[in-house]
Amino acid sequence: MFVFWIYLAIINVFAFTLMSYDKSLARRGGRRIRERTLLLAAAVGGSLGALIAMRSRRHKTKHAAFSVGIPALIIVHALLLAYWLSR
Repeated sequence: MFVFWIYLAIINVFAFTLMSYDKSLARRGGRRIRERTLLLAAAVGGSLGALIAMRSRRHKTKHAAFSVGIPALIIVHALLLAYWLSR
């Protein structure tokens, strides 16, 4: 169980860092991180970190895949976590 919480912490920090780094690259005009990679980091458990980065960095907030998809992933993750913890 402890390993699971460590995993969630690491993946959320990773997703936050990835989104923040992509915003930095966008400002500098550098080569960007694929949207698929950003969404994958959120899908494997980093949805909260991605959402925090989206809001705090104002990044990808106008893209439907992110503005709808990331909150939807948070709901799915919360439901899965609630189910898993109730067993």
